[in-house]
Amino acid sequence: MNVVPPTPFPRASTPEQVAFDRAEMGVILTLYGRMVAAGEWRDYGISCLREVAVFSIFRRTAEHPLYRIEKRPRLRNRQGQYAVIGMDGQILKRGHDLKTVLRVLDKKLIRPVD
Repeated sequence: MNVVPPTPFPRASTPEQVAFDRAEMGVILTLYGRMVAAGEWRDYGISCLREVAVFSIFRRTAEHPLYRIEKRPRLRNRQGQYAVIGMDGQILKRGHDLKTVLRVLDKKLIRPVD
């Protein structure tokens, strides 16, 4: 007599990588376009990893990123899944709403006119 073990229930699979969705990319690229038009930024890079999606912003192509916009879904219920991180690694703003978090970069565009 052969004993067959029961078939386990299928687990909810975790996504293999985190990515920005279409609405999030629209918000990010709107800000990016305004900053490019102002001459502040010139290049960007996108990384989609297992636990985080990163939109890196560069002044020049061969430099370290000026800012990183990160999406970490694991922090959704705690501090918020979106964060803006400066060149030195300091978290400039973190929160649950992407538009609110990106306002910290929008303030960089406003300067006095001589």
